[in-house]
Parts: sequence; structure tokens; C-alpha cells
Amino acid sequence: MRLLVVEDETELVTLLHAALSRAGFAVDLAATIAIAEDYMAVATYDAIILDLGLPDGDGLPFVRSMRQRGDGTPVLILTARDAPEDRVTGLDTGADDYLIKPFHMAELVSRMRALLRRPNAALGVRLELGNLMLDTATRQGKVDGRPLPLSMKEAALLELFLRRQGRVATREVIEHSVYDFTTTLGSNAVEVLVHRLRRKLAEAGATVVIHTLRGIGYIFAVQS
Repeated sequence: MRLLVVEDETELVTLLHAALSRAGFAVDLAATIAIAEDYMAVATYDAIILDLGLPDGDGLPFVRSMRQRGDGTPVLILTARDAPEDRVTGLDTGADDYLIKPFHMAELVSRMRALLRRPNAALGVRLELGNLMLDTATRQGKVDGRPLPLSMKEAALLELFLRRQGRVATREVIEHSVYDFTTTLGSNAVEVLVHRLRRKLAEAGATVVIHTLRGIGYIFAVQS
């Protein structure tokens, strides 16, 4: 899951990045609307966290423009504007949720997961295939009910595979979904991550397998 955080308060940005990364999200940070638009031109996001008072303008026209061009990416607004009419305006403009500053970081993470669990959104709570289960809220995997220890990146890759079961996941798709713009990737970073996950699944006795399609990508499926 990849998120875009559009916020210019340095201390808050640091806290947001740490909390969302611990929750298993890949996070890109934009301090202005212009930077956010540049990022969205080259990347697809599962959700956006948006401040309203940004250095180069108000966030509401940004949301309105997204909706007018048919972009349905979930948007959670962060703002100090706490009047009821402000919340109504934000939601009527096209935002999906509204969180008043100051807030508890745990609540923000919980609200983000709730947004992504809505119908047609990205995040189901439990994903299963064969004897494998991944709880996307806790990032805990299990094989036959036994814990499957996973790093954050391994859990993110497993989630991607479970959501694309039976379909090819190319190297580019994996890079986009698992890593953010700040990550410097080695030439074999994806291959190493896939190898680690494949080994853990095999050692745990999972009845699923990651098939490599040389030069194309990977397919995740139940062993035949």
C-alpha cells in the first residue's frame, strides 16, 4: 500500500512518516500542492493524507480537481479548521474523511485503514489463500494458524501477491507498491525480497508458491 502525505509542518511530517511506515505503508511526502501533483503524475496512490493550509494554496481545490477528472483515490484531510461548516465543505468537496489537529497518531492510522476497507477500496482486513492468511491491519501472517514472522517489506510484498493472486506482478508493480521515492533500490532488491519471502513460506509449510516468469514477473498461486 502506497500513500501520499501532503503536509508542510516538518515535525508532523516526521511523525506521520514514522507511524505510517511502522503500519506497513510505503509513504511519499510532499510539502506543496505542486509537488503532490508532480508525484501523482508518475505514481498511483492507494490513499492521500492532505493538509488544507499549504504554502502554495488551499487543499480543497486540489481535491475538487481530482474528483472532476475522475480520480477516486481516498483522501483524508488533516486540518486545524474545526468548525462544522469547514468539515461539511471538505466532505462535500470530495474528501472521504476529516481529522482535526491535534490528533492521536494511532487514530489517524486506524482511520486510514478504515478508508481502505470501504467497498471497492484497497484494504481488506484478512487475505487468504491455501493455508496462508495475512491480517492487513496487524501485518501478521499465519500458516495453518501458526505465526509467520515477516518484516514490513515482506508483509507488503505478501499483501501485493495475495491481492493479485493468479495475475502477474511485474518488477515495476512490486517496486511501485512496496517502496517509496526515498528508497534507493539495488539492481536485485526485488529478487532478494521475493527470495526471502519464498523461503519463509516454504519453511512454514505454506501451500502457496511464488512462480517466477523469467523476464516478466511473478505469479502467486496455490501449489498444484
